[in-house]
Amino acid sequence: MVAHGRQAAMIEHEAYRILGTPRFGGILVVSDHASSAVPGDIDLGIDPALLNEHIAIDIGVAAMGELMAQNPGIAAFQGNVSRLVCDFNRDEDSLSVVPEVSDGAEIPGNRGDVHEGRLARFYRPYHAALARLLVETPPSLILSLHSFTPQLASDPECKRPWECGVLYNQDERAARVAIPLLAAEGLNVGDNQPYSGKVLNTTMNVHAEAEGRPYFGVEVRQDRVSTAEQQAEWAERLARICNRVAIAIGE
Repeated sequence: MVAHGRQAAMIEHEAYRILGTPRFGGILVVSDHASSAVPGDIDLGIDPALLNEHIAIDIGVAAMGELMAQNPGIAAFQGNVSRLVCDFNRDEDSLSVVPEVSDGAEIPGNRGDVHEGRLARFYRPYHAALARLLVETPPSLILSLHSFTPQLASDPECKRPWECGVLYNQDERAARVAIPLLAAEGLNVGDNQPYSGKVLNTTMNVHAEAEGRPYFGVEVRQDRVSTAEQQAEWAERLARICNRVAIAIGE
């Protein structure tokens, strides 16, 4: 289905949505955890309030990606269901792709023989569509956009001081340009913190590292992107920095 929103065209599937117009040599913003949606025929067996928490969605990234996609040459590819339904940034054979527990919260609706059905319905269409988009309209840079909670409920004593983190695995080309640019904004920037792209990097490993496509991941602390004003500020910042990174690595 193709719909036209207030600012930009959107292509929508049950598993994913594409905002803006992908362009050859442009920038693609990929957000695996941009939605808290749970299809009506799936009962996770949890308190609905949990769908507003970080275990269900990367808070702020949907709005940031949508705002970034309003810029010419930038498009956004976003997950369209909660990570509690299917976590697109996990290996297909990992138990955490359909998590039974997340940050100490049990997800009883994910127990039993549901793994293969979720993969077929959500995971494989998501990754097939992203792979197709990257072949049909190759970008000059991929931004993997996530957000993180200031502390985990399962480890409240472990504070996370970084306002954002830059993640990467083996390919450091874009990350090495992005880190000082973000630091120059006066930010406390984590280098593969609070998560390491050498450990949690499935989507970028498959679609960027394996194909030699330049990318970097950004995790923004959720208390920095919880309001519309903050999301707009970060969208402007990341669009500007991504353009500078794309130019730098293309020279």
